[in-house]
Amino acid sequence: MDRIRTFCGLNMQAERFDMQEGGGEKILVIGPSWVGDMVMAQSLFMVLRKYNTDCRIIVVAPDWSLPLIDRMPEIEGHLEYGFKHGELNLARRMSVGKSIQAQNFSKTIVLPNSFKAALVPFHARIPVRIGCQGEFRRLLLTDCRKLDAARFPLMVQRFVALGLPRFDLPPVDIPFPRLITKGSQVSEALEQLDLAQSEMILAICPGAEFGGAKQWPEEHFARLCSVVIAKGWQVWIFGSANDTEVAKAIVGRIPEDKREACTDLTGRTSLAQAIDLMSVVTAVVSNDSGLMHIAAALQKPVVTLYGSSSPDFTPPLADRVKLIVNKIECSPCFKRKCPLGHLRCLTEISAERVLLALHELLEAE
Repeated sequence: MDRIRTFCGLNMQAERFDMQEGGGEKILVIGPSWVGDMVMAQSLFMVLRKYNTDCRIIVVAPDWSLPLIDRMPEIEGHLEYGFKHGELNLARRMSVGKSIQAQNFSKTIVLPNSFKAALVPFHARIPVRIGCQGEFRRLLLTDCRKLDAARFPLMVQRFVALGLPRFDLPPVDIPFPRLITKGSQVSEALEQLDLAQSEMILAICPGAEFGGAKQWPEEHFARLCSVVIAKGWQVWIFGSANDTEVAKAIVGRIPEDKREACTDLTGRTSLAQAIDLMSVVTAVVSNDSGLMHIAAALQKPVVTLYGSSSPDFTPPLADRVKLIVNKIECSPCFKRKCPLGHLRCLTEISAERVLLALHELLEAE
């Protein structure tokens, strides 16, 4: 985490970027389409509010992201225009852009690098339209910035830099995302899922929407769960309906006399409920996934397992994290499935190694 903290500390100086406080400008942000990316985008929202305390941030994002946005106090509102992922629909994007002209946005920041993402701000005639070069969209943006990926290795750097006047230097001292939950919502989620809040709860997140090359083996998760349950912990398994099969496999490998302490929540929670429930757990063990970023933004101790992906691009942005990487000759390959068929980058990470990392995190508190 030392390298991450070099880029992502907590004390950015306003004068460094020659930005003025106040102003009350209305900013439209075109948000990303993945859970983890939306969590990391909060760092941008925090920086915008830090240097323009009166600015009003409205985010355009998929409707599923509303539970995240609701838990980001920097955001005033949310616009959802109902496009499916990857859908172009030029006529409708023009119509949506024209429909928001009257809202008088002074600036827009386009986080996705696609052509279609820049169309709505263009048709809304927002005077300042900022984004990175990509997909021939230079004509759609008034401030089209060339991304030097080598100088901006972290995605959060790229997001935050779009909110700053200077784009030639990587931003420093980036605040970590911080999702805010409400006690009433947490209590409601516990009641709806018929869960009792115990002293020690381990959340595990065994899924990975990207693909199997990011998933730690189910037998290793089961071994981890068996050990912590024997020590008196409860285990909650988080994930979408797509993760139900792997969750069942994990539970099936836990000794029968210990299964009662393991609750499978995959496919049973909304995103809002998952966030609120995760806010009360003791620690989290997760693959590189959107839920991992949520756990970090809730300031939970997080052990993250990396397979085909790399912490050098999208690490969990928090202090209390342990990153476990098995450095072998073929990783990271960034493939959805292991091209060599052995998945050694994950299978060789033992449950005992993860338990040790978890112990070190909790001992440090």
